This record gives sequence, C-alpha cells and structure tokens, in this order.
Amino acid sequence: MEKITSSDFASPENMRDFISFYKRLAEQQEPLYRLDDFFGMGGAWVAFRHDDVATILKDPRFIKDMRKLAPQQDKQGSVEEKTPVNKLVEWMNNMPNMLTVDPPDHTRLRRLASKAFTPHMIENLRPRIQQIADELLDAVMEKGKMDLIADFAYPLPIIVISEMLGIPAADRDRFREWTQKLGKAAMDPSQGEAVTAILEEFIQYIQTLLANKREHPGHDVTSGLVQAYDEGDKLNENELLSTIWLLITAGHETTVNLIGNGVLALLQHPEQMRLLRDDPSLLPSAVEELLRYAGPVMISSRIAGEDITLHGKEIRKGEIVMVSLAGANMDPHKISNPETLDITREENEHLAFGKGIHLCLGAPLARLEGQIAFGTLLQRLPNLRLATEPGQLVYNYSTLRSLASLPVIF
Repeated sequence: MEKITSSDFASPENMRDFISFYKRLAEQQEPLYRLDDFFGMGGAWVAFRHDDVATILKDPRFIKDMRKLAPQQDKQGSVEEKTPVNKLVEWMNNMPNMLTVDPPDHTRLRRLASKAFTPHMIENLRPRIQQIADELLDAVMEKGKMDLIADFAYPLPIIVISEMLGIPAADRDRFREWTQKLGKAAMDPSQGEAVTAILEEFIQYIQTLLANKREHPGHDVTSGLVQAYDEGDKLNENELLSTIWLLITAGHETTVNLIGNGVLALLQHPEQMRLLRDDPSLLPSAVEELLRYAGPVMISSRIAGEDITLHGKEIRKGEIVMVSLAGANMDPHKISNPETLDITREENEHLAFGKGIHLCLGAPLARLEGQIAFGTLLQRLPNLRLATEPGQLVYNYSTLRSLASLPVIF
C-alpha cells in the first residue's frame, strides 16, 4: 500500500475525492498512523477514527501550547530549520491566542472573546445576515451567473465579522488576500520569508486598527477588547493583537468553505437539494449534515504534554498528534452510511467544530450563516446549477477543503 504523507492531507486531488482518501486511512491496520514528517515539523501521529479523535480532543494531556515544549523542539531541530510551517508556529508562540494556549490562559482569553458570541448576540444578527445575503444576490441576479465563492460565500461572512469587529468596509478584501497567501505560503517549503512578511503586514494593520479604536471607541468587539487591555492584566498586547487576528481569519475563512463545499455537495445530490428547497424546516439538520459531509476543516493538532500510551503505541512527550476531523466524520463505526449525504439525518455526532475546551467559539455564528446562505440561495435561485463540469473545479492546496472558485448559473 502506498505510504501516506503530510501532503496527502492538503492535496487538491484528495480534497476533490476525500471519501477515497479516507478509505485509504481506514484501511490502515493500526488505528494510529505514523507520519515520518509533518510539513517539516518532524514525525507525527494521525488519529482518524471518531472515538479516538474525540478522546484526544477532550484529553487535557494533549495540549496546544507549544511554548511548553520549546527545548524539545530545539533538540529536534525543527524550529532551526525555519520551514514555513515552523515560522508560523514560532510566530504563534510569540502571539498567543485562545486557539494556541491551554488553561488557565485559554480560559481567560476565551471568556473575553465569548462575550460577542452568546446565543442571544448571534440570534440578533439574523436580520442583518439575511439582508447581506439578499443584497449579494441582488447584485448578480441580472447576470444569471456568478462565482459562488467570490460573489457570495466569501463576502457574506467577511462582512459579518468585519461589522462585528468594527473594521472599515474598504479593508475587507485585504483579509482575504492575506489569509489566502498565508495558507499557500505555509504549505510551500520555498516560502518561509513570505510567511513572515504576510504576518507582519497583517499585524501592522491590526495595530493601526487598535489605535483608531482607542481614539474612537465603538460598540464593536475590537473596542471591547481594547478596553479590557487598557483596564489592566486581562490580556497583554500580543494576546490582544493575536486575538483580533484569530477572530478575523477564523471568523470568515471556514464559513466561506462551508458555504462553497455545501452548495457543491447539494448540486451533486439534486434529490437532497430539492428536498431542502421544498422543506426549509430541514435547514438546521441540513447544515449539520453538510458540516459532517463537506466540512472545511480537515485536521487539527495537539501535542503530547507527557508520555501517553494509546492503542499500545507510545506517544512521547512533545510529539505532534494530528486528528483527522474529516476522517472521524466518515467513520462507519459512528456514522451510519457515512458516504451518503442525508440532510434528514437525526443522529449526527460530527466533529466539524472539534470537541472539548477548544470547541469552535464561532460555531453558532457559522451555523446561522450557513442556514441563511443555503436557504436564501435555494429559495431565490430555483434553477441553480453548475456552470462547469465537476472535474474542472480547482481545489486549493491547503489543510482546509476549499474551492478556488465555484462557477454557477441560474
């Protein structure tokens, strides 16, 4: 059997046909797969079965904060090699946010950010999100065609998160450019310096944004975090910068791809699309199923905080453990008929948003945006269909399952 490498988790070919790739993983005799090298960071373990992934995500012995293991990384030589991924990791070590730290820092940072993501706050956004979705479709209706990514799936969540953060409308496209460049550069061994340049440019923008919020505070999330910083020891400057960076990137990139992947999945399963169009009450369960079947986040990572034995394998302290969220969502031992898209599925224990203390903070917002996006598209564009053959669609080389474009006609 051909050996699986880290590139397989990002290759466009496997993004196009993830089910076949998962079958390759599932065919491994061992429940933990050993990678010789994970994007220049050294050897890593991969867990892809649902129960194992859920267990690792909930187990406090598997940590996120790589700063605790810096001496071991130096010994392995990974940081010294300055690969693009290591440059990104090194930057995140210096710019901690709730996604890269453990309790008690994680608890403190998440509590500060979570004030903007309460169920009540998110539900209050419904009319505005609906308005944005309608305006985006109004802009393309006369054309009878659009690139669903560029014209709808991207602007919808970036407008929402920008308004939440108090970011000027004129700056939104810069975030798309930065996140896309960063994603591509991090996977390319020749782009180490590009990673640093993009991050520096991004952070300089946030520093300017924060300065403006100090002079002209508003009722937005950024102003609230600036106030928390100015009040004392709730978060330091690097945490403030990195938290805003995280909210910008995570607040739109995954939802872009949930909408893009989800629409493609529905177009490729016309009976499911008709069912959803005829019965909008199925939107909540449809979004959960599309998160499972076509969710954007392929993998997440943890680090063994101590020596741990799992399935008879000795995972040494400091070793990376990759968890395949998409693989877990295709596990037939947990999901009945996982290869079937079924928007009426009642029991759906997908792991698209992770598990444990790092469960995606923006999950309620992503769900709401997904429901409004799919519902509006199906009701307003009853003749929505692909404008190209599925085999012509281009996927990005990324650990997010993401389409470069999705041309449709209606």
